[in-house]
Amino acid sequence: MSVQTWTWILVGITFALYFGIAIWARAGSTKEFYVASGGVSPLANGMATAADWMSAASFISMAGIISFAGYDGSVYLMGWTGGYVLLALLLAPYLRKFGKFTVPDFIGDRYYSNSARTVAVICALIVSFTYVAGQMRGVGIVFSQFLQVDIIWGVVIGMCIVLVFAFLGGMKGITYTQVAQYCVLIFAFMVPAIFISFQMTGNVVPQIGMGGTLEDGTYLLEKLDSLHTELGFKEYTTGSKSTWDVFAITLALMVGTAGLPHVIVRFFTVPKVKDARKSAGLALLFIAILYTTAPAIAVFSRTNLIETVSNKSYSEIPEWFKNWENTGLIAWTDKNGDGKIQYVAGSSIEGKKPTYINERGAYGQRMISNANASRNELYVDRDIMVLANPEIAGLPNWVIALVAAGGLAAALSTAAGLLLVISTSISHDLIKKQIKPDISDKGELRWARISILIAILIAGYFGINPPGFVAAVVALAFGLAAASFFPAIILGIFDKRMNKEGAVAGMVVGILLMLFYMMKFKLDMFGGGTKEDWWFGTSPEGFGTIAMIVNVVISVVVSRLTAAPPKDVVEIVENIRIPSGAGEATAH
Repeated sequence: MSVQTWTWILVGITFALYFGIAIWARAGSTKEFYVASGGVSPLANGMATAADWMSAASFISMAGIISFAGYDGSVYLMGWTGGYVLLALLLAPYLRKFGKFTVPDFIGDRYYSNSARTVAVICALIVSFTYVAGQMRGVGIVFSQFLQVDIIWGVVIGMCIVLVFAFLGGMKGITYTQVAQYCVLIFAFMVPAIFISFQMTGNVVPQIGMGGTLEDGTYLLEKLDSLHTELGFKEYTTGSKSTWDVFAITLALMVGTAGLPHVIVRFFTVPKVKDARKSAGLALLFIAILYTTAPAIAVFSRTNLIETVSNKSYSEIPEWFKNWENTGLIAWTDKNGDGKIQYVAGSSIEGKKPTYINERGAYGQRMISNANASRNELYVDRDIMVLANPEIAGLPNWVIALVAAGGLAAALSTAAGLLLVISTSISHDLIKKQIKPDISDKGELRWARISILIAILIAGYFGINPPGFVAAVVALAFGLAAASFFPAIILGIFDKRMNKEGAVAGMVVGILLMLFYMMKFKLDMFGGGTKEDWWFGTSPEGFGTIAMIVNVVISVVVSRLTAAPPKDVVEIVENIRIPSGAGEATAH
């Protein structure tokens, strides 16, 4: 059977499973909608958390970034996994014991202020919309290639699918859907990795195969370093980022992880604090399977890509190249008319999405209008590396289709979790807690669903018009979370003197500073700027660290210059540190 037939079959089966779970787990109350009634087992919550966490950025884009950046891409591995450890040890048990539905709910009650709650809601919306844009972009990429539709229609289809199981089931439906999605995505990620590892090195364990030898006795990483230097790139196993920027990006991703509202809310779905710790440990184990495999896939895909396309005639290039070219995610310009694809360092179109014109070249290639090259050059979107990897390696069609199903599972699971955070922030933290406190349970649930509908329309727009490739957009979301939520949460747990004035001032300054920097250097607003203009040599992805430090300093200074928090709040802070006696998550 063809790849497209296999894709329709596997995607159809998995989607039928997701829809069935959504209908079965339909939420009938706000407690079911927000925290699945607080009755999810640690094992199920661990799998759901892993699926929630391993987004399109992890499944589709992380290995792609590492395959292009080499050693420099390790910041994503260190930051995201390290951040999860931070979350499991420092935040999850305490927030679970506090017993509220949402992060803004924690901040509103801990800082005894609706102003603090409103600021937290705004921060949650900014972080979640930035993050969900990357997920919808990932959905669009998968649909555009494997179901042969335009990327815009791919995003629209993804929007409709997420809407169904988020709209019907809320956290209850999303949780059990995510358990199924974890099984799909991890199987889809590992099968091609095992195939290719055995194909290239004779070892079925990808993590070992990455450091193994090829048939000619050459170490795979040495071969890749050699290919890189021959084409003018920096050696794959060495980095070009400054030590400071590596540290800044890693720390921003770590503390951003610990401040992500859609991950934190998962720890309110288990019955006890002990279960929150267990589910965090299990989730880390489930996540590690993918994260330790991603560098291997990056090495395999990079080596295969270079050997397949570099200095090859377009007329002899495999069909997968032309299929991806039709989606706009691969482009080739033939400046000297020799019909050969040349992949070399210093390309004028590398990293810049091409603008296509409605013409075909002499060899049938899509023509682009924004290539100022003086030689033949190649553009490859980082986000296709995992998805195209099985095709590049010549694996069976069912494996290629399986990866498509896995990519959709990863993107949809995280998108659903983010949409729930957006809806609860509006329906619970704004409407229920501030605008209309006497609203009925049924009315609150209706507003939650309306909020999801509005949120998915906005998310779809950003998915069609994202400010970068998937992992870059997601990295910025982590920076925003680091700059806003993390200091307020960590100081709220461990600093009894922290008051509402300090928390609000820190969150406002932190997120505004991060937004300004992101807009200036990522979106070329406020005069734009180049790498040479970065403040303290810090990239936009790493600036969350500086914004977080500023937040902490301002929070502590302002809190010491203003009135101490009330005695009952101090008692709450002391109580949540005691590892026993937590009840169920409560709404009021």
